[in-house]
Amino acid sequence: MSDALSVPVWGWAALMTAIVVMLAVDLFMHRDNHVIEFREAAIWSTIWIAAGLGFGLLMWWLYGGEVAGTYYAGYLIEKALSVDNVFVFALIFTYFAVPDRYQHKVLFWGVIGALLMRLVFIFVGVELLNAFFWTAYLFGAFLLYTGYKMAFKHDQQLDPQRNLLVRLVRRVIPTDANYHGDRLFVRIDGKRVATLLFVALVAVEASDLIFAIDSVAAVLAITTSTFIVWTANAFAVLGLRSLYFCLSGLLRRFVYLHYGLAFLLCFAGAKLILSETPVGKLPIPVTLSVIVVTLAVSIVTSIVATRRPKTTASQD
Repeated sequence: MSDALSVPVWGWAALMTAIVVMLAVDLFMHRDNHVIEFREAAIWSTIWIAAGLGFGLLMWWLYGGEVAGTYYAGYLIEKALSVDNVFVFALIFTYFAVPDRYQHKVLFWGVIGALLMRLVFIFVGVELLNAFFWTAYLFGAFLLYTGYKMAFKHDQQLDPQRNLLVRLVRRVIPTDANYHGDRLFVRIDGKRVATLLFVALVAVEASDLIFAIDSVAAVLAITTSTFIVWTANAFAVLGLRSLYFCLSGLLRRFVYLHYGLAFLLCFAGAKLILSETPVGKLPIPVTLSVIVVTLAVSIVTSIVATRRPKTTASQD
């Protein structure tokens, strides 16, 4: 069973090394702070998605179809939820008027923070679920509530200045309300101060904190294998930067996607609660089918609803 998956230490070490190498390559390729165009973002998105899907094939070869299916279910739901991150990132960058050429740097360090937060939440969440069965009900209720908020309160305006962490940073750290190239800190009159780019990064990290809780809880509804939950999160988050640059101009077309994501969160919550009842865990093929169908329906209906009407030829 996937929940009892045993991965040797060298397997964890190899995975962590691969993630660090991929991040280093990404940082090196974007060291000049150039503006990310759609074509470049699409290429990188393809690379990250291929890496995520390829890792699933490796899991299939090493551990069999059930484990691979569990990984793919977790990866798909994480990839879907990451689209909502893109919405929030776009709002933050617009609010702080972050120059296009510096957005990748903010997202890069934002992803580093997201990976570290998820790693902590995964091990804490798995230990809680294994030690106290009733935590499944708490996590499940949290996902149901989050799904409700996403479905019916998705259009609420985001004000980064009201974020507690952003306010705390501005209160504790001297901040200059300007950009100084790609620098997060500068010296002004001999005093070290944070730039507006650093404040934007804090806003991104604060949003990542909330999304990390949702994401980890959603995958824990599928499996409590720390290795599968971590890899599903990691490979989905690694492609978050390129996904943002691919979708930032198309977000207005996904008018129904948040309903699909809300349904998936509620489905994960119900699945987690049912796992501690006589019903037990739902089969992985059922979970995969629900995820794929939900995403397909919400995306297709969004595209159809926002399709431009064909111009009719003028009659003589």
